[in-house]
Amino acid sequence: MEIYVFSVLVFLLSLIMASFMAASAGNFNQEVDLTWGGDRAKILSGGNVLSLTLDKVCGSGFQSKSEYLFGRIDMQIKLVGGNSAGSVTAYYLSSEGPYHDEIDFEFLGNLSGEPYTVHTNVYTQGKGDREQQFHLWFDPTKDFHLYSVVWNHQRIIFLVDDTPIRVYENQESIGVPFPKNQPMKLYSSLWNADQWATRGGLVKADWTKAPFTAYYRNFKANACLWSSGSSSCSLKTTSSITNNAWQTQGLDSTGRRSLRWVQKYYMIYNYCTDYKRFPMGRPRECRLSKHF
Repeated sequence: MEIYVFSVLVFLLSLIMASFMAASAGNFNQEVDLTWGGDRAKILSGGNVLSLTLDKVCGSGFQSKSEYLFGRIDMQIKLVGGNSAGSVTAYYLSSEGPYHDEIDFEFLGNLSGEPYTVHTNVYTQGKGDREQQFHLWFDPTKDFHLYSVVWNHQRIIFLVDDTPIRVYENQESIGVPFPKNQPMKLYSSLWNADQWATRGGLVKADWTKAPFTAYYRNFKANACLWSSGSSSCSLKTTSSITNNAWQTQGLDSTGRRSLRWVQKYYMIYNYCTDYKRFPMGRPRECRLSKHF
């Protein structure tokens, strides 16, 4: 009898942990707060779709209700179509404060027919300067595409439609900080950055084409939730019914080939190879990393 009761308790605890570990393929009414921009940010279709709009007066944004300390974050996004020059659609994880950690996707708009630039960065303890930029192998304005961040103790992986475009390894062993102590929320915003976003600011936003709108759906956070100073992943169970592959996820041989393909044909900037920017020598993580 005692063994049976213990088994039931373990099973129930597993269910509780699963509910903490993974947000459903989310209803935006339950998962996010619209934080700025007034009615330029809207939740549509009963919570299944979210839209952000930018006009000449203001942009808009939202943030997750929950904080995460490690996890896999997925979102399908349909970017601003047509002439999106000067606009930036930001999609990122961030903690708060002057020494914050941050994991960035930013989508820099362009003239009609010209490719978006996907800007990525990793901040640790308030310091970024780890930019890599890419073009995409498809038009991100025609349909929804999946943009994901895997963040575990070993590495951060940026993925587009499950294809890795960047890996940032944990290299604390050689003195490179890694985001591991500060819980982060998910943020997204659509805003005017025409002073720098398109061709270094040479191309400005064409407000006759406004408003500009980006759409979101299928937000999923398979992650460790942070609440009241502790992580849901500290719960110990003898079994798990949640997909926790992200906790040790790296790249297999197929993933490494895909990463090399993206970096060979679609990478347009890599701070690790910008020797003019670092005349005294590249950052330490660039010298040893297998994945720039």
